[in-house]
Amino acid sequence: MTLIVETGVGLANAESYISVADATTYHANRGNSAWAALASDIVREQLLRQATEYMVGRYRDNWKGQRTGIVQALDWPRYNVQLPDVGFGAIAAYVPWNVVPVEVANACAVLALQAISGPLAPNLERTIKQDTVGPLTTIYADGAPEKPRYTAVDNMLKAYLAGSGTSGKLVRG
Repeated sequence: MTLIVETGVGLANAESYISVADATTYHANRGNSAWAALASDIVREQLLRQATEYMVGRYRDNWKGQRTGIVQALDWPRYNVQLPDVGFGAIAAYVPWNVVPVEVANACAVLALQAISGPLAPNLERTIKQDTVGPLTTIYADGAPEKPRYTAVDNMLKAYLAGSGTSGKLVRG
């Protein structure tokens, strides 16, 4: 089945924020040979679907703005997404309502590469406070995250996420 890529119109059947060709270019430009080593474009499509599903599950409640349509399959395109670092004086700049930002597409490619190693959102297990195997002991800090965190992706998406450093500090007096 051919991968259906969101084009900015709010497709009801979109499966990815980026095409296989664009993801391949992204990874080639960064020397990510693991992407090129994959068996086929069918495998690449599957990984891009997994990455997109992860993004919807992880970020749906955190994106700025609102989706442009009730039937669109994915979170982008969106409207009312103000960019914190673009504008002219007091005039704010907004992401056009009919695009998927390049950072969103690139983040999807990065997550697809990560998905080669296994599930992006694995089932959580109980946190182990101390684990000893032979002479090695691992102790996890209290409050350590139990699930993977993709910091590079979070950084790529920062401008599009609500509460990502664009708000001031609230002080009550």
